[in-house]
Amino acid sequence: MSHIKPLKLSAFALLVLAGCSATMQAQVSTSKELIIAPLAVVKKAPLSENDLKRWSHLDLIKDSIPGMSVDKAYAELLQGKTGQKVIVGIVDSGVDIEHEDLKGMIWTNPKEIAGNGIDDDKNGFIDDVHGWNFLGNAVAENLEMTRIIKKKDDGSAEYKNALAQYNEKYEKALKDKEQVDFLLNVHNTIKKELNKTTYKIEDLSTITSTDPKVTRDKMIMTQIFTNAGSKFDPEAELEDYREQVYDQLNYNLNKEFDGRKVVGDNPDDIKNNYYGNNIVFGPDKEKALHGTHVAGIIAQVRGNNLGGDGITNNVEILTVRAVPDGDEYDKDIALAIRYAVDNGAKVINGSFGKSFSPHKQWVYDAIKYAAKKDVLIVHAAGNDGYNIDETKNINYPNDSQDNIKEFADNVITIGAINKQYGETVVAGFSNFGKINVDVFAPGEEIYATVPNNKYKYLQGTSMASPNAAGVAALIRSYYPKLKASQVKQILMDSGVALPAKVVLGESEDPNKEPVAVSSAESSKTAKIVNAYNALLMAEKMSKK
Repeated sequence: MSHIKPLKLSAFALLVLAGCSATMQAQVSTSKELIIAPLAVVKKAPLSENDLKRWSHLDLIKDSIPGMSVDKAYAELLQGKTGQKVIVGIVDSGVDIEHEDLKGMIWTNPKEIAGNGIDDDKNGFIDDVHGWNFLGNAVAENLEMTRIIKKKDDGSAEYKNALAQYNEKYEKALKDKEQVDFLLNVHNTIKKELNKTTYKIEDLSTITSTDPKVTRDKMIMTQIFTNAGSKFDPEAELEDYREQVYDQLNYNLNKEFDGRKVVGDNPDDIKNNYYGNNIVFGPDKEKALHGTHVAGIIAQVRGNNLGGDGITNNVEILTVRAVPDGDEYDKDIALAIRYAVDNGAKVINGSFGKSFSPHKQWVYDAIKYAAKKDVLIVHAAGNDGYNIDETKNINYPNDSQDNIKEFADNVITIGAINKQYGETVVAGFSNFGKINVDVFAPGEEIYATVPNNKYKYLQGTSMASPNAAGVAALIRSYYPKLKASQVKQILMDSGVALPAKVVLGESEDPNKEPVAVSSAESSKTAKIVNAYNALLMAEKMSKK
């Protein structure tokens, strides 16, 4: 899975590759009217630390930031109102259910007696008190393309495509390894000169060595800080980069690695469906970082002066661990969706995706099952900067067996935006497509919970999806009679318009000026999810 884009990875990666070889459209609103009319707005000064931590809650007019107007919705539309609890299923890498900022927000199975070793509710899962872990003690995994080419060449188009993509990805990973090793060497030189592990850009000016290598590395690190910003932490972010690259080579693309053997099931047999355990954060809580961050975006406690704020506190997070550090198995995803549905989830967030899906029909059947049970599935569009309408770029799972015509009306696919409204508002890493991406939501520099009572900025469509899922949960909380398909339509129709032209995807050439295209090419709606608008539209729709 390609979940998280390290905050500064692309910034210093492009810099090293290259260097070592105003006014914008917005939307105006008046009290309790949809935010739709265009108006020229001058961007304000850089965000304060507090605003940065919760920019996805801010309002385009009031704050000059293309957030989802969550604060405005609470202040003007929800005061004095009481919604009902909504169970939100988080199908992900696991959730730290003991996190200080998720207290009171975790689903508890009312039909299960904790710790008695008995399947009290007779659903096949013993002691599933807060959800289920379909991965057991597994953490790292191959990519699906790796698993395909590990099998015998059957001459199929899928095998040939997987082999071609594998070879391309493997070559890139080798180049990335050279780059990260080079950057770590630069970093170690600077640490040695400064005699400290962490440092800021101003510390670099104190280095007076005339050693050519030190001089060169000082210049490189200065460029990186200038490009990445003053908050850049070379120790932490270079380690994130190293871990990502080395994990690709050691696990994701390693044909000799078998991450599944510890689970004990047959991943090619959907009827072999009772496996795993009830430890929903997995064998290593730190590895539940992704799922914990996703859960926090939706449900971290509002207004408690800890970390950031969740979109809604009227939810219970039901954790289904099914996404490893690598590509998820279709079987796990299909069973995870069904588990969340059967235990009362009305919204399911899926911040995962992959390029190949050998048993995609199992997932399609699970999506249809969720549709019959009136459950909305919110899914991340993916982080490759691709047009996923193109057959070669399909992002699974999806809701269109032919990549065009949808077979279900309960899946909404979310792209990511950044905090600067204008032609570059669509995050460069975000996938797009006027057929297969529905709408956008904040996904860059999102601050939320990570394991062991910590907090972190992460970015990706993985973060945009729970922002949208949080708004969906708000709607389902205050307007419970609306169907999943209606909530999907509200999220799409009520959004704030993107600028007329936007830049889509990431340029492979850092020296080439990106070209803006019609925002109609970005998605079905060319809009950004907006909680204020969505609740106004839900109010009207609920009265019909």
